[in-house]
Amino acid sequence: MSMNQPTYDESQIQVLEGLEAVRKRPGMYIGSTSAKGLHHLVWEVVDNSIDEALAGYCDRIQVKIHEDNSITVIDNGRGIPVGENAKLKKSTLEVVMTVLHAGGKFGGGGYKVSGGLHGVGISVVNALSEKVVVNVKRDGHIYQQEYRRGAPQYDIKIIGDTDETGTTTTFHPDPEIFTETTVFEYTTLLTRIRELAFLNKGIELSLLDERTGVSNVFKYEGGIVEYVKYLNEKKEALHEEPIYVEGSRDMIAVEVALQYNDSYTENIYSFANNINTHEGGTHESGFKSALTRIINDYARKTGVIKDSSSNLTGDDVREGLTAIISVKIPEPQFEGQTKTKLGNSEVRGIVESLFGEKLQEFLEENPAVSRRVLEKSMQASRAREAARKARELTRRKSALEVSALPGKLADCSSKDASISELYIVEGDSAGGSAKQGRDRHFQAILPLRGKILNVEKARLDRILSNAEIRAIITALGTGISDDFDLSKARYHKVVIMTDADVDGAHIRTLLLTFFYRYMRKIIEAGYIYIAQPPLFKIERNKVIRYAQTEKERDEIIASFGENVKVNVQRYKGLGEMNAAQLWDTTMDPESRMMLQVTIEDAILADGIFDTLMGDNVEPRREFIQEHAQSVRNLDI
Repeated sequence: MSMNQPTYDESQIQVLEGLEAVRKRPGMYIGSTSAKGLHHLVWEVVDNSIDEALAGYCDRIQVKIHEDNSITVIDNGRGIPVGENAKLKKSTLEVVMTVLHAGGKFGGGGYKVSGGLHGVGISVVNALSEKVVVNVKRDGHIYQQEYRRGAPQYDIKIIGDTDETGTTTTFHPDPEIFTETTVFEYTTLLTRIRELAFLNKGIELSLLDERTGVSNVFKYEGGIVEYVKYLNEKKEALHEEPIYVEGSRDMIAVEVALQYNDSYTENIYSFANNINTHEGGTHESGFKSALTRIINDYARKTGVIKDSSSNLTGDDVREGLTAIISVKIPEPQFEGQTKTKLGNSEVRGIVESLFGEKLQEFLEENPAVSRRVLEKSMQASRAREAARKARELTRRKSALEVSALPGKLADCSSKDASISELYIVEGDSAGGSAKQGRDRHFQAILPLRGKILNVEKARLDRILSNAEIRAIITALGTGISDDFDLSKARYHKVVIMTDADVDGAHIRTLLLTFFYRYMRKIIEAGYIYIAQPPLFKIERNKVIRYAQTEKERDEIIASFGENVKVNVQRYKGLGEMNAAQLWDTTMDPESRMMLQVTIEDAILADGIFDTLMGDNVEPRREFIQEHAQSVRNLDI
């Protein structure tokens, strides 16, 4: 037995049994083995470095994607301890790397706050990687240990001397586990790394992609104040500086930053221990109730709301608001379907009182800004009344009065929503082909004439008077905004089918903006899809093939052999396809390609909506020029 073989004793077997469970059921630990789970591995490693930063020992974290799609994370923290663990008789580093739930987070003494969502930590990354190498700088030395699928390859060893401290982890995700993909997406990593830099002020986070040479460095001394400005940069702010609150009570640290802009929508993003709590929770409800209460108090005190009038609602006071709420808690409780709702009951009162006091001071000290915010909220209140009246017109009558469905909807015969599909099709000619080509048992067609209204620039009362939007709302049957009820959806697939040109991309963005703003749950439920009609038809001796991209077209032509005459047709629009072609390429469940739209990145999508839909022409022109080549991929 060679010297560097690990000793094979009971503790070794026990340890691997723990990690074997991870390899058997990876989804339990990282959510899934798709691209999402793959990227989750990076966050498990980065979270350890962030914990060091939150504890005050680290201010620089680097992430590198290597050419072979392995990842290195480097921090300048204290370095994972390497001394022997008394209980397990092996180095602390090895314990942290090989024992589930081992780490400084569980005793309560190591870290006050920790970001790791499930606290599963680096041992899970180790279990799901074919190879991991960890270098630790501390106590004057550089220590190293290597693992294969979780098993240490040798005892920890010293490979050099240094006066620095920190941890460097390199891991190769295991293709046996990640069968779908082991390729890391730069933009996915970039978005989260930027977010982490905003949420942890003063820490420098960088990302380098050695596959392309692209890199980004983020460091925000202003933290979430800069985050709010970043989210509002394409909008017109009502006050120059965001309102910022920072404080802590009972070990719970709270930060809130908010800034009103001239749009009609609210964007509130809440975080607990750096985790985006999509479904909100106690920190968000504490923030909302304080906001509504303080603004109403101020409006009554200044006589803007008369004694006899009713209060402004939460929706009224949040119109045009961009806010970030970030709390850091020793023992977070996550609830909800996707574990992204904060459940700690004590947080609500703490956020409410800390934020409420500060907001009251701000309103009293800045009467000009306060007046603008109140004016906006009052307008929202008046529009809400008008919208309520308009909304009553769009409500579907009882099931007997089918006439309530829009006239141009060609409905399907099935009444089973779970198999029914609604195609929202641009233009009448494509609508005609789609009606002829569809399977009318489960596919319904709603043709749109021209562009729908840009909902970024209109309040709900005006949106509801737009015939195209009313047709969509009525056809879907779910109602919108507060009245939205997913269980009433008449179709579980809503497919946006537009031409593959800039106009088509624009209509698609308008529709996505509408769903995102007023029926967000339908996107969250995964009901919205984007059809992928082919760009080319390639024909040779009555053999017809279709291509989505120019590359695919060239591959198909090559597959027919050299110097063979082929006929290539480029489809400028859906209307150029006859019913049979449209069915074969785009609507037949056996052969079609569709993109499912997710809310994964509401913030990114929101930025694109603002760019494409806002009033500033310059960023829109830049965006379209930059993406004109990839217009087929403008899907958000």
